[in-house]
Amino acid sequence: MKILDKLIIKDFLKTYFFVVLMLILIVLVLDFTEKNDAFIRNKVPASEILKYLANYGLYLNNLLTPITVFISVIFITSKMAGRTEIVAILSSGTSFVRMLLPFFIGASLIGAASFLLNGWVLPGATSGVTEFKTRYLEETKFYNETNIHIKVAPDVYAYISRYYPSGNMGYSFTLEQVRDGQLLAKLSGDRIVWDTAINSWTVKNWKLRVLNERGEDYTTGESLDTLLSITPADFDLPTNHHETLTLPQLGQQIRTLEDRGADNVNYYKIERYVRYMSPFAAIILTFIGVILSSKKTRGGSGFQIALGFLLAFVYIILFLLSRTFAEAGTTYPIFVIWLPNLLFAFTGLFLYKTVPR
Repeated sequence: MKILDKLIIKDFLKTYFFVVLMLILIVLVLDFTEKNDAFIRNKVPASEILKYLANYGLYLNNLLTPITVFISVIFITSKMAGRTEIVAILSSGTSFVRMLLPFFIGASLIGAASFLLNGWVLPGATSGVTEFKTRYLEETKFYNETNIHIKVAPDVYAYISRYYPSGNMGYSFTLEQVRDGQLLAKLSGDRIVWDTAINSWTVKNWKLRVLNERGEDYTTGESLDTLLSITPADFDLPTNHHETLTLPQLGQQIRTLEDRGADNVNYYKIERYVRYMSPFAAIILTFIGVILSSKKTRGGSGFQIALGFLLAFVYIILFLLSRTFAEAGTTYPIFVIWLPNLLFAFTGLFLYKTVPR
């Protein structure tokens, strides 16, 4: 089986890369055609367009991996079944599980490559796509954030009623020091502004209350410089910021947000769950793909390929739904993220009973 193993792995990977390349090229051509007028209108340099297409291609590779793996497996296996090669392999005394080994090796290689891309390469590509769209394709928008609560130190909490990133300015600012449920000090101001000259925040029309054993000390003023562990960059993050961080950066961001008591830390945790879950999809879908296409059919491989597309799209839809539910807030987000893999794994085990022996 060693020679046959090498042939199957070679054909599997070769077909996978061909399908990936074709699908990505088709989507890139359609995307370029759709955005061509905007490129011309905004006078986008050709080098920037090529860089955007390269980054977008990497993003598509990750998105289309379930489809491309499934289609590649079904194409290879149905072709082997059509030439009665699978019957010959099983008739020689080789078990179906042993025949799966080269497919699992190929899927594991694809999964490992996907993990490396997701963890260290794809975040940079995603960031490049976001920056390109913001710079060349989106109109400048003035927006604000409301009701911001941030933990800036172990016992210190900040609140801003409304923040405008365009001017690095917030209104109705409050900074409280609380220890063991007791308020020790409270600084409030009408506005808080980022001073680029000294790289710190300035509180306007401020009031400071400090509680002590004698009662409280109360002071006021027009302007007060204060050091906080946050900068305007923490407010001006893209909506998909969690997708633009490498795995080490993602872990650091999660620790930072947990220390601050930030509400959006769940998005970053879910992103980390997804990156560890995604590579296993290639192995599970390969298992199902081999089972579905190992039988010889009169109509050829067309039906199996169509079925592969359908099941791959079902997997992607389940993945998107599970991520949406996890981000909306659940008790066990890691279980919800892994649910598509678990469902398809059990489906594969059920279908395994139908394979030829």
